[in-house]
Amino acid sequence: MAKMRYGEAGEYPLEGSENTEAEKLEEYREGVFSQRGPLDLPFLILTLVILAVGVIMVLSASFARAYYTYGDPTKYFIRQFIFAVTGVGLMFVTSHLSIKVMRRFSMLLLLASIALLIMVPFIGVAEGGGKRWISLGFTTFQPSEIAKLAVVMSFAQMICAFKEKMRTFKYGVLPFAVILAVISALLIKEPHLSATIIILALGAIMMFAGGTRLIWFALGGGVTAVGAYIAFTKMDHAIARIASWKDPFADALGKGWQTVQSLYAIGSGGILGLGLGQGRQKYLYLPEEHNDFIFSVVCEELGFVGAILIIILFAMLIVRGYWLALHARDRYGALVITGLTSLLALQVFLNIAVVTNLVPCTGISLPFFSYGGTALWMQLVEIGIILSISRDIPLKVKKRKGEEK
Repeated sequence: MAKMRYGEAGEYPLEGSENTEAEKLEEYREGVFSQRGPLDLPFLILTLVILAVGVIMVLSASFARAYYTYGDPTKYFIRQFIFAVTGVGLMFVTSHLSIKVMRRFSMLLLLASIALLIMVPFIGVAEGGGKRWISLGFTTFQPSEIAKLAVVMSFAQMICAFKEKMRTFKYGVLPFAVILAVISALLIKEPHLSATIIILALGAIMMFAGGTRLIWFALGGGVTAVGAYIAFTKMDHAIARIASWKDPFADALGKGWQTVQSLYAIGSGGILGLGLGQGRQKYLYLPEEHNDFIFSVVCEELGFVGAILIIILFAMLIVRGYWLALHARDRYGALVITGLTSLLALQVFLNIAVVTNLVPCTGISLPFFSYGGTALWMQLVEIGIILSISRDIPLKVKKRKGEEK
């Protein structure tokens, strides 16, 4: 068998050359590397199961508002179903992309996302107290969703390029901090606090995985905390949200309305829930019941048991994602999967934390559940990227009986 070695970060093993990592060769001495293996089946199945449950919950959560607004109780469900089917198609297309193609366009994606964020104040659509969307005619999309993916892809590329220099301030902190500062400033201008928090956390996770020294996180965390405090004191809506978070019942008919109705829905569900479709808070009591607060409907209709089962499904998907990152063939692939899995984990945690009033109320959707076509497309594209990288994970090939003898 020809010896194989790992090339530079992100490259495939090179055939017919000396292996510079004897430990890895020894680990796989009984097998060979597959050029392009199959998709990771557990990760794919978990994604499709969660997506299917999410689409069903959109139907249950949205039919009252859809009937009241459009006279068609299935309006939101049909749109979400179409986006889900087309999104799965995008996921499978993305799963066949080469990792070299991803690396080649990672920095271009970052520049494109920043350009879109710059355009939002000028051509964006105002909705929900902020200008965060750009209209495509048939739908709208948030450039912040593209920025999340761009941060993961570009930071992974930069980390692989800097290698051991990541422990220095010049390479391991400064360029990443500049990118995060630019994106955060553009998001705060919209304003879009939830996306700002997620992207800052995502950037920190990528830097930590890339080898940035811990001392810089302590200093950066202090600077970020001071900056956030100054920004919040100048934003009336942020102050109001924090006040309503502390005691939502103090203004139950005003600022605390969303949180109070969400807590009513969760408490009404009990252990086993009221039954699928039998929830009451979705009848125009709970705002954003088919979007940011869809998990409240899940708790009301499926109860504590149903909510825990859905959380377990998400936990299994996240754990499988990190497993794929640990077994990725190269550093770039490992970093991308780490970033995208962490993005999924952050959004799931923050959404559930918001609807249970663990953190102040802010607009964070629940992946694969919340209504929104372009957001669902982006989530499935990100899953497709993980699946694509999973196809390059080294696989052991059983020896033939004759060779074993």
